[in-house]
Amino acid sequence: MLRVASLYVRDRAAAEEVVQDAWLGVLKGIDRFEGRSSFKTWLFRILTNTAKSRGEREGRSVPFSALARAELESSESSVEPERFFAEGERWANHWISSPRRFGDLPEERLLSDETVGLARAAIDELPDVQRAVITMRDIAGYSSEEVCVELDISEGNQRVLLHRARTKVRRALEQHFDE
Repeated sequence: MLRVASLYVRDRAAAEEVVQDAWLGVLKGIDRFEGRSSFKTWLFRILTNTAKSRGEREGRSVPFSALARAELESSESSVEPERFFAEGERWANHWISSPRRFGDLPEERLLSDETVGLARAAIDELPDVQRAVITMRDIAGYSSEEVCVELDISEGNQRVLLHRARTKVRRALEQHFDE
């Protein structure tokens, strides 16, 4: 909940207050929960609304749709061009070698505090809208439709942003495991 709240407000203290306010909202409104969605979806909707209101009130929020447009218009490639065969070669634009499979690594190394911390740090360094999409999809468990509604972006934009975010996190993990 803290990660989702931090998508809308700029500092941890404000995010913590948003989470507390959201829980108060849940306690006050639990009798109105009708079960038309999962409890988790209902809870995160309260959290998101509380965080959006707080962010707007403090004048620190920027519409995610504006961030998505700017980010999608950037010329940044998701994967380094050196990882593909060059134009003119028989297999031009195909992978030179597949991305490293993490399933071959010992489970203890994948689940270590150091690896989890590195993944979290990589997510924290992402541009705002990529961080929002990967956090909502891969950490909070939102569906792609829910992310599109919450961030007011199209399904195609959501896929591109998620791909770019996952690629950057994967790159950080690959560098970590190659050490």
